[in-house]
Amino acid sequence: MLDFPRWKVWSITLGLALMVLLAVPSLVPESLRNTWPSWVPKPAVNLGLDLAGGSYLLLEGDTSDVQQTKLEQMREQVRLAMRRDPRVDIGDISIAGGKLSFMVRDPGKVDAAREKLLPMTNGVGTTGQRDWEIQVVDSTRFVLTPTQAGLAQQIETAMNDAREVVDKRINALGTREPTVIREGSNRIVVQVPGLQDPSQLKALLGKTAKLEFKLVDTSVTPQQIASGDIPVTSQLLQYENGAPIVVNRTAMITGDMLVDAKQSYDQQGRPDVTLQLDGAGAKRFARVTTENTQKPFAIIVDNKVISAPNINEPILGGSASISGGFTVDSANELAIALRSGKLPINLKVVQESTVSPELGNDSIRAGVTASVIAIVAVVVFMVLTYGRFGVYANIAVTLNVLVILAVMGMLSATLTLPGIAGFVLTIGTAVDANVLINERIREERRRGRSVMQAVELGYKEASRTIFEANVTHAIAGAIMLVLGSGPIRGFAVVLLIGIASSVFTAVVFTRMLVTLWLRRKRPSEIHI
Repeated sequence: MLDFPRWKVWSITLGLALMVLLAVPSLVPESLRNTWPSWVPKPAVNLGLDLAGGSYLLLEGDTSDVQQTKLEQMREQVRLAMRRDPRVDIGDISIAGGKLSFMVRDPGKVDAAREKLLPMTNGVGTTGQRDWEIQVVDSTRFVLTPTQAGLAQQIETAMNDAREVVDKRINALGTREPTVIREGSNRIVVQVPGLQDPSQLKALLGKTAKLEFKLVDTSVTPQQIASGDIPVTSQLLQYENGAPIVVNRTAMITGDMLVDAKQSYDQQGRPDVTLQLDGAGAKRFARVTTENTQKPFAIIVDNKVISAPNINEPILGGSASISGGFTVDSANELAIALRSGKLPINLKVVQESTVSPELGNDSIRAGVTASVIAIVAVVVFMVLTYGRFGVYANIAVTLNVLVILAVMGMLSATLTLPGIAGFVLTIGTAVDANVLINERIREERRRGRSVMQAVELGYKEASRTIFEANVTHAIAGAIMLVLGSGPIRGFAVVLLIGIASSVFTAVVFTRMLVTLWLRRKRPSEIHI
């Protein structure tokens, strides 16, 4: 028992001292932390929506749009595939009734067309189905229909991608610790602590941010626009003010080629958005603008034409700008939406609520009050019951709380109301280990063993039970962490950190304190 090396004493002492220092930022107001020098580490626990207040949004994906997008993508793939060698001449590719169809002009090339189509279909997981059904009608007409399994897979992929895009956009706003999780098959829950006005957030999340550069079809007359007689290779769009404009259906630049987008100012000092393209996009932009000098091209975001400037000279630098009566805020929102990627599915807000910070303050006060009462009750009980050994247990409990704060701060974890409940529970159960140890020491003393033998056996024998009990707690906490979400995960995080820290402080730290006291005093009797 007395064999406790000096290096171990110093390691434990310095380690716990570091944890205490790292817990300090979580105990002081944020306004005070901001005045500290930049080189001082400031790992602090973030407060969740129920404590700090903020905004809650429930977004729902428009799954009907997924099928149309899938059909449009397949139309472009079919058009490109049939033009490759060996070329297959086909008629117009039409989309109607959720199906895509086209006719092969030469009946002798139907098999060649099928060979080109088969690689465009894929298996869907382990269902044994493919994502497209290919049929030949009237010997020369192909009909492609997306299967239900393929649509379900597309929706699942689109919602996962949408969650990632939403997360990037919210983080780009500079908000702290947002929660963005899937709910059901087509919904996303967004919680942003500290954000009291969700209007900017809703405007940002409502942008699909589908960016396209397309050449304007100047051959179409106003009379053709009015009658709807638009060539198949072109499409009718509108400016934001509602004015019509006809552009080529094929985009020369898309948002996939975008490297960066940021808010800037034009030569007249008006806010605009500057774009930087990747290598492939820059080359294509240079080639297209070289071939179409003195022709207009449309800058399109979410199927709305922002502007249609003239190509006065080839644009070779891989950069472009979007101007269109922006304010600084609207230009910044568009830049964030573009550089975070386009949403693969339209999202709409179906539920919205704002949590007042006053409610969070009430929760914090109630949680702190409960924690103080728990600490005082535990301290009084342990001192009255176990004397000096109870004091050691109380020091261990205090350090345990500080270690939890330090670890949560280093992990940038978020503390929610269930997390405070986890704190109170940790305080109440942290002394369990010391109760077991102290009772075992009492038992060994009643058997007639010496002080040294009783203490050594007490720690040795009780440690087995302590570790086994906490392993079962950790398993339950791990299951909640993996399978739970939101408040359940917040409770599980505090619980798991508290289990690890309480075992260390209750067993290792108190044993060190008892060893140092026994080595110094060598008492012949202990009161426990």
